[in-house]
Amino acid sequence: MDSLRHYLTLHRQNLLDALRRLASQPFASSLTVLVIAIALALPAGLRVLVNNAGALNDSWQGAADFAVYLKIDVSTENAARVARAIGGRPDVANVTLIDRAKALEEFRAKSGFGEALDALDGNPLPHTLVVRPKSGAAGDVEAVAAAVRAIPETDLVQLDTAWVTRLRAMLALAGRMVDLATVLLAIAVTIVVGNTIRLEINSRSVEIEVVKLVGGSDGFIRRPFLYLGFWYGLAGAGAAAVIVAAALLALEPPVRAVATLYGSGFQLAGLPLREIVLLVVGGAVLGWAGAWLATARHLKAIEPK
Repeated sequence: MDSLRHYLTLHRQNLLDALRRLASQPFASSLTVLVIAIALALPAGLRVLVNNAGALNDSWQGAADFAVYLKIDVSTENAARVARAIGGRPDVANVTLIDRAKALEEFRAKSGFGEALDALDGNPLPHTLVVRPKSGAAGDVEAVAAAVRAIPETDLVQLDTAWVTRLRAMLALAGRMVDLATVLLAIAVTIVVGNTIRLEINSRSVEIEVVKLVGGSDGFIRRPFLYLGFWYGLAGAGAAAVIVAAALLALEPPVRAVATLYGSGFQLAGLPLREIVLLVVGGAVLGWAGAWLATARHLKAIEPK
């Protein structure tokens, strides 16, 4: 038990000593932290933009609406019955019936073809149903449309969600590109931390030689540098989260203004708590990994003479 307590005490001392060493050279440390923060903020910010684009896509409930044109001989009563039957489906949010007589009056008022319509023997417009699937654009709208097509009173189903499919594909591509950028920038962070630790090792080479002369193991010598890399990564990740939050704060007013012009209540969403934790933990792990790679390579080159 005493050995475990001593082991934990050493780790705590190394952790605090690394933090003090970081604070003892504020300018150099700040530059390194800033570089790490920018490298981590780029993929995090891109991820936020992709998430907001996906949320905006899902918020367009009317994007999945489709029109159902009933046969010309279907009566108003039958049209209402069909509307109730479709509206009762579990995968349908609501159905709006557009009466053919009202549609003709509106067309006559807005089209400017009133005289041409008077020359017709009857009303050429059918009853129309506007169907809104419950799943919105994110669900299988085609399955709902196929079920409606099978109704005997249906003449034509007009479905136009190809652009939604294209948008989803573009968002998926953007997400994959963000993943690739995240991997590349994570490697860059590891290299930055590793290079910083390499310089720290070189500046303390005499101290390392003395520790090795008195029997200090590589693990004992490596530990302070690992915690130094840990602090670099943790501070850089925390600064990256602040940068992303500040950027979103600056973008929020113009985005709200554009959304208002389009009659939308859309608001930018920041990083969820889970992703903030992942960012901070990931930064600390990358800092630790960079320090480990640097110490594994360069400590072996320092031996007592």
